[in-house]
Amino acid sequence: MGKIIVGKVSDFVPGKIQKVTIDGKDVIVANIDGEYHAVNDTCTHAGASLSEGSLEGSIITCGWHGAKFDCKTGKLSAFPVKIKDLNSYKVIVESENIFVEV
Repeated sequence: MGKIIVGKVSDFVPGKIQKVTIDGKDVIVANIDGEYHAVNDTCTHAGASLSEGSLEGSIITCGWHGAKFDCKTGKLSAFPVKIKDLNSYKVIVESENIFVEV
């Protein structure tokens, strides 16, 4: 596992999600009240980019069909059928830099 720099603290606005690409993988980084979390950007239901969805609290809602995932854990929180959880990644803040371990 390696840690990859994805930006500065100032790049990630509180309450917003931002897509970054790490080693060819699209990942969402979210700033929730000063805590940073990272999960896969691809919805496990139909492959939509979750960065085009919305964030409310720690819940990301897919813009295509409304699947809801907790970006702190990657776990599915609401959808009419059971689908796979998202991969969740460790986020490290050092000085003003944000790293994601992949």
